[in-house]
Amino acid sequence: MADNSFSDGVPSDSLEAAKNASNTEKLTDQVMQNPQVLAALQERLDNVSHTPSSYIETLPKAVKRRINALKQLQVKCAHIEAKFYEEVHDLERKYAALYQPLFDKRREFITGDVEPTDAESEWHSENEEEDKLAGDMKNKAVIAEKEAAAAEEPNPKGIPEFWFTIFRNVDMLSELVQEYDEPILKHLQDIKVKFSDPGQPMSFVLEFHFEPNDYFTNSVLTKTYKMKSEPDKADPFSFEGPEIVDCDGCTIDWKKGKNVTVKTIKKKQKHKGRGTVRTITKQVPNDSFFNFFSPLRASGDGESLDEDSEFTLASDFEIGHFFRERIVPRAVLYFTGEAIEDDDNFEEGEEGEEEELEGDEEAEDDDDAEINPKKEPSQPSECKQQ
Repeated sequence: MADNSFSDGVPSDSLEAAKNASNTEKLTDQVMQNPQVLAALQERLDNVSHTPSSYIETLPKAVKRRINALKQLQVKCAHIEAKFYEEVHDLERKYAALYQPLFDKRREFITGDVEPTDAESEWHSENEEEDKLAGDMKNKAVIAEKEAAAAEEPNPKGIPEFWFTIFRNVDMLSELVQEYDEPILKHLQDIKVKFSDPGQPMSFVLEFHFEPNDYFTNSVLTKTYKMKSEPDKADPFSFEGPEIVDCDGCTIDWKKGKNVTVKTIKKKQKHKGRGTVRTITKQVPNDSFFNFFSPLRASGDGESLDEDSEFTLASDFEIGHFFRERIVPRAVLYFTGEAIEDDDNFEEGEEGEEEELEGDEEAEDDDDAEINPKKEPSQPSECKQQ
């Protein structure tokens, strides 16, 4: 039998390797002759060679030294910016005191404790002139009928379900509200923002004021958001202003059988020895807006939170900001829906501008900077801090 492992004194595996190398060269030549492939390779090389970090690495040591000095200046700028936001918070506290009498009057009108005067109730709408012309052309008999019907209309006290309607109108809040939360929220009379006192750690407190109800004995439920306005030592360049770092809720004193944050389930248990089965009842957590007052705590021992917990905490902080920055200052506009329409129109306007700028190489994104507050005021006696 002939030995095929050699051919003319050359090993067969060497012949195979030479053949593969020849095929590779041919394939490489074909690829390199393709202009599209060459362009793609060149683009990737360009991107790699022109990244900021790669450019910095090519600079002389003397230039790098000066860049480090600029970074030192940037850190000092961040600390000055932090002081700026602290002074802004002081100014915000000052103006909050000026707003509060107006918000107190707002509450009186909502609850019906005070009836607004004719002058306070006067409001000129955009369609007032059109309405006037249409009214002048109406038949007197029709007007008389409408006046009679108006006289028979109910006249409830204040503005019923004012805050509950806001919860229902705002998607961010309505997603938190369950059907069994609704009867409770209809007893909500006011939401206030209280800022931390001078010299105290930066924070703000949301106060939810309820009328007497069948669900809990608290007259006020509170949520405290703790804030920080200083650059991170490990990453000072990430500083963009005050941020919420933690929050505390309060204990809700639920009346018997009215706690909507838990539900009772029945569970069967089998005895290992006798094999008998018994049914027990057990309370488990239940989805509810009122879990808002039992928040997840930020980890203070250096341990990182899992992804779900971080998302939950970030959402909680966002809601706290929204109450403080938008809902409380502009409550009537969220009740009527005008603030929501303004937000929608603004978003559409941004999209339109984006289409018009299509083709431009650069576009700037404007970020709304949120200014944040200071300390934990003393909690109302009706609600114990958790």
